[in-house]
Amino acid sequence: MMMMRRVASTPVPEWLETLLSTRFFLACGAHPASPRNECNMFCLDCRGAPPPAFCYYCRAHRHAGHRVIQIRRSSYHDVVRVSEVEDVLDITGVQTYVINSARVLFLNERPQPRGAGAAAGKAAASPYNCEICGRALLDPFRFCSLGCKLVDTKRSTGHAPATADGDATQPEAAGGSKKGRRRKGIPHRAPFWS
Repeated sequence: MMMMRRVASTPVPEWLETLLSTRFFLACGAHPASPRNECNMFCLDCRGAPPPAFCYYCRAHRHAGHRVIQIRRSSYHDVVRVSEVEDVLDITGVQTYVINSARVLFLNERPQPRGAGAAAGKAAASPYNCEICGRALLDPFRFCSLGCKLVDTKRSTGHAPATADGDATQPEAAGGSKKGRRRKGIPHRAPFWS
């Protein structure tokens, strides 16, 4: 029987925090010379001693018959297919994307686009933002990743308030929000005559 704890009237699986903190895509120590030895699998049934991330070959030997999900990469960030987690995890409110014709969601918060590129322009124009990290979203979702949803779930139940970075939240300064940006202001140009 799978152990679950209740958080905000939604069961949060015990393995979720382990999944979100695991580093994937490292070479497997048990199969260093094998092709496809990157650790991109995660077992939902195993607890304890074995490392949480494992490779294709470890799955056949140690996790036969277990519920295993495969972690994928998109733009250097870890994603999981919606079809692999929707039956075992409540993903409502999390932004999904279609990548290589598969619907996926990001495991953890991604950095905000910076600069004057196309991504930064689209982000500034979006009317939807993640409630935790403020990242611009494409559709009217509440969270950009599973990690941000978990932070919100913990906050709403009175668990230790933490940001997606793991730091404790700090009270707002009198001047505005912690994540606020300084405004450009009025440009000061030299006069055209002189």
